[in-house]
Amino acid sequence: MIEEEYIRLIFGLKLRQIRTEKNLSLFGLAKVTGLSKSYLNEIEKGKKYPKRDKILLLAEALDSTYDQMVSLKLDKNLAPIGEILQSRILKEIPLEIFGIKESNLIDIIAEAPLKVNAFISTLFEIAKHYNLTRESFFLAALRSYQEANNNYFDDLELLVEKFAKAYSLDLTKKLNVEDLEEILVDEYGYTINNDELTQHDELVYLRSVFVPKSKTLLISKSTDASQRMFIYAKEIAYNYMEISDRLYTFSWIKFESFDQVLNNFFASYFAGALLIPRKELVKELKLFFEQKSFNPNQFTDLIAKFTDSPETFYQRLTNVLPKDFNFKNLFFLRFNYKPERGDFQLTKELHITNLLEPHANENNEHYCRRWISIKTLKEIPNSDSNHLFDAQISSYNHTENEYLVLSSATKDPFRNGYYRSIALGIMISSHSQSKMLFLDDASVKRVRVGVTCESCSITDCAERVAPPKKLERKQRFESIDAVVQSLIEKYS
Repeated sequence: MIEEEYIRLIFGLKLRQIRTEKNLSLFGLAKVTGLSKSYLNEIEKGKKYPKRDKILLLAEALDSTYDQMVSLKLDKNLAPIGEILQSRILKEIPLEIFGIKESNLIDIIAEAPLKVNAFISTLFEIAKHYNLTRESFFLAALRSYQEANNNYFDDLELLVEKFAKAYSLDLTKKLNVEDLEEILVDEYGYTINNDELTQHDELVYLRSVFVPKSKTLLISKSTDASQRMFIYAKEIAYNYMEISDRLYTFSWIKFESFDQVLNNFFASYFAGALLIPRKELVKELKLFFEQKSFNPNQFTDLIAKFTDSPETFYQRLTNVLPKDFNFKNLFFLRFNYKPERGDFQLTKELHITNLLEPHANENNEHYCRRWISIKTLKEIPNSDSNHLFDAQISSYNHTENEYLVLSSATKDPFRNGYYRSIALGIMISSHSQSKMLFLDDASVKRVRVGVTCESCSITDCAERVAPPKKLERKQRFESIDAVVQSLIEKYS
């Protein structure tokens, strides 16, 4: 059953297209039909659908037929717009969180349908070229939402404090698994099952499954304490915030809608804020930043004070650093690595407030091996440590930007034989130098880095694993262009 709104929009687009093809203005169409200009404008913008007698009147004035006017089939020029309207993508993404009204987008489409069509067609081509899935699109929209808010959400922070007070949880002390399990079982009626998942080989990579009808939480026996804590905290978040449109597996398998993506993020944010309370973290970070020398052990001790999961700690830093320290330019990266394959996959990224230098690429290029996050990943398989930490100041060779980059590598908690590294980069500026006194410490190594080997101009790089093809191609074209320009000047 096709929605009335979609029918109105398609009729409006077709009416506008036929009218403009006849070189008729809205005023002109109003004159020949006797219909008001404002009424016709509302029809073209998809706000109203005319009755049969008025459609016949319009068809006669435009030298068309009733059937042609009411047909939902769009010609080639407008077909992609029909596809995107019928796909409900505008409905699936809650545009209001970006401060956008759906009616505004419809107005833009109505004002310049052919230009919008060209833009949409371009996006479709890019999506096909880079194998952009619906889930990738949703996750990209979520990242944009996080970055637009500096990844800090005060309402969620306040909810965590309110929850802790209501359940007599002391956020100045590290919570334990028993505290959260008791709340799930006694307050929300959960049943915890630790045996079922291990009986299914297909579910080896899942840490939990929630069965809503019986409120049964199936948890893998292979989960460690920190993973179980996070799972419990997320389940508490879903219940405390009364979120019903949610995911039921951890890690996620698929998303049905953008609301599920957003709600999953809200629950994860709540969980991180509960396990690593903001006030305590800020207090400890201030003490750490006031040190004039950089002590790696002191930083790993700081992580351990709050959690056994470096990833949870680094993600929490992306919340408090922009808010409480005014660090507005930072990035978060997560790499996965399997030594037998030898490739490094960037599986998660966040950039506040700009798209900073280290970012994902879809061209199968090789990430710079001088990145500290790559270095720690290469070393962790041969290390006796379960958590390999390192830091460096990265100077990007094609800009003047420098970043303090902190990186932790561990075994991948979800896949055997895999490793992962988390990296947090903070842009070095006069402001960050005034907050982090150890930035002048000579013991913190400084390294010139690129983005990918294919685009890097560092000529003496011993770590390079691929030639700078992209850069060489650019330089070759620049040389050709210079000669062409000289010939044009010579014969002008």
